Amino acid sequence: MTADVALYGHWICPFATRVQFALHQRRIAHELIDLPPSAVRGPDFELPPEFIEHSPQGEIPMLRIGDRYLADSIPILEWMESEVPDQPLLPLDETARALVRERMAWIDRSAFRPMVGVYYGTEPDRIARAGEKLADALAQMGKWTEETGWLAGPDVSLAEAVAMPIHVRMAGLERLGYSADISPSFAAHGERCRSLHGWAAVAWSAEQCDEFVGRFAAYRRERRD
Repeated sequence: MTADVALYGHWICPFATRVQFALHQRRIAHELIDLPPSAVRGPDFELPPEFIEHSPQGEIPMLRIGDRYLADSIPILEWMESEVPDQPLLPLDETARALVRERMAWIDRSAFRPMVGVYYGTEPDRIARAGEKLADALAQMGKWTEETGWLAGPDVSLAEAVAMPIHVRMAGLERLGYSADISPSFAAHGERCRSLHGWAAVAWSAEQCDEFVGRFAAYRRERRD
């Protein structure tokens, strides 16, 4: 990979995690410009001018390839596939591609929303309901893996990139109130993901998990006061 690539992102953002995983899994050399999501930026944080210009919502992730920019994680993942042909995470067969894209959208809709509901929840009953919905989604994702080991076919794909933040923050979710059973098939998928080249780039340290939990515990206290 010879193009000049830069990711504007931060470890605590699940959407940036998707892109960071894909970059490393595909071994695309890139610069990481550490840019927190808006909720984590201090009042004096100065945004890079190019980020202000090219990220319409002012949120990460944003990717630069050469002198072109794109924001939003799933469009970025697709853009990388079209711009960088090496070690793709989308299959060549159109039917197989359609399955990957269908499952990417499903995970984004059906698993990410309740996951966010768990850590942004402030009342135990709402956290529990979000956890139940997340558990149902994880069970379905686990079923997808039972034949091949992966979420959308015989190989690692962009579906893994979209799902990766769930595996990364599962321990933190449990500390924030997720108490539903985790599907054994989904847990096994997580173990396989931990063996992938891209995992080391996104896995949290104990300190990062503590910071994640601490931030949302503080958020809950503020909302309840």
